[in-house]
Amino acid sequence: MGARRHWPCEDAQFRAACASAASEALRCIEGKWKMTLLSQLFALGTLRFSELERLAAGITQKMLAQQLRELERDGIVRRTVHAQVPPKVEYALTDLGRALGPALAALLDWVELRRRSPAARSGLAACDEC
Repeated sequence: MGARRHWPCEDAQFRAACASAASEALRCIEGKWKMTLLSQLFALGTLRFSELERLAAGITQKMLAQQLRELERDGIVRRTVHAQVPPKVEYALTDLGRALGPALAALLDWVELRRRSPAARSGLAACDEC
């Protein structure tokens, strides 16, 4: 058997709560296009629907609307409609969305580490999305 990992809390209920919270967080950002949309909003700030559509090459309007609606529902993105003709709709990260920055940076660091791992190089840890 491998060495036992040390966790901040040895309590089984606490670990279950942590696992549940992590699953909840991942559900908020899972989706084929959400990471692409979030990365564009982190890098460029407030963007219009058409700009996001152009930056997420290959996304359909229906899928873009769905992904943005889910991000808005989860409090990660704010949709602002400006009363003008033609209507102007902009999307921006909320404070909650910006708070994802360090977690997403850590996730990207992990992806790079994984890609350099012997298992990934040998194809044993192949990922369809990587």
